[in-house]
Amino acid sequence: MAKGKVTKDDWTMAALRALARGGVPAVAVDVLARELGVTRGSFYWHFANREALLVVALETWERHGTTDVIALVREQPDPLVRARALFAEALGSEEIAGLEPALAAQTAHPAVADVVTRVTRARLGFLEEVFSDLGFGPADARHRALAGYAAYLGWLELRRTAPDLAPEARLGGPGAQAALDHLVGMVLSPAGPVS
Repeated sequence: MAKGKVTKDDWTMAALRALARGGVPAVAVDVLARELGVTRGSFYWHFANREALLVVALETWERHGTTDVIALVREQPDPLVRARALFAEALGSEEIAGLEPALAAQTAHPAVADVVTRVTRARLGFLEEVFSDLGFGPADARHRALAGYAAYLGWLELRRTAPDLAPEARLGGPGAQAALDHLVGMVLSPAGPVS
């Protein structure tokens, strides 16, 4: 990037990529400035300090990965189409590979903990709503929300840590669409007897 052309959004996305690579400690102003091809002065044009950048980056992740996705999926009037669209959107795209698992591992940092808590609350609440709209009672909708969210997090972790062992979890990997369809089918299937 040319000097002087780096925006607040550029810094924010660089911080999110750094979080995915190495957690909170990787969000280092000097490193990000080198990555963006600018001086530290550019950073201070947009942010008061590193913590301010971290907060904006986390809020951006929350908005793009949760608020915007929920708003998009809510537009679907059919509950089954809405449910399928949610899983397809959540698991079928990943703006910054490894970001979700990296943030989950950084909840000792207060800013990360606050945002991860809000995101988890919003996602579980929306999943409960999705399952309720499909006709499941409150307890079953809650349990399915937990199972669906656990499957989502596990899927992303497989994608990050075992791409060769679970190529189906990779975006565009062999058998990825069939595996995703199977997962969604399992989560959405009617309840059967529990032994």
